[in-house]
Amino acid sequence: MKADGGTLLALAGHFALMSLLAIGGANAAVPEMHRLVVDVMGWMSDRQFSDMFAMAQVTPGPNVILVTLIGYHVAGLTGAVVTTAAMCGPTCLFAFYFARVWDRFKDKPWRVVIQSAVVPLSIGLIGASAFVIARAADHNWVAFVVTAATAAIAYLTKVNPLWLFAVAGAMGLLGFL
Repeated sequence: MKADGGTLLALAGHFALMSLLAIGGANAAVPEMHRLVVDVMGWMSDRQFSDMFAMAQVTPGPNVILVTLIGYHVAGLTGAVVTTAAMCGPTCLFAFYFARVWDRFKDKPWRVVIQSAVVPLSIGLIGASAFVIARAADHNWVAFVVTAATAAIAYLTKVNPLWLFAVAGAMGLLGFL
């Protein structure tokens, strides 16, 4: 897709806003990213989004690479730079200035309450992300069963999830998914 000014501006605006709402990291904004690029703008399909998410998870480095992949898909190299800067820039500035103010209140009891409240919020956002990705990736009943079995085994046992991902990946490679 060609990088025009309107597309780049839309990418910058949406991802800058998402960066400020991504409590718990970039993965907490995955449902909104999915809604924007698949449902609202139609820039990609569910399958393309879940494939990009999978690539972002297996590459070394931060999970925020998902936004770079989305930007590249939508508007080429310029889109990749714009989405990455929009996702990282506002949050970095906010964190820099907020940390200075936040440190002044290190002995206040309300600070502990706020920090404790952010934990379940970020877990909920990341859980919503897992739900959106699972729904996008489960394009048939076999994929749904593999997703459910992987989640159950990971939750109920001490099996390293990487083994579960390897089995699911092999199933996909062999054409079962």
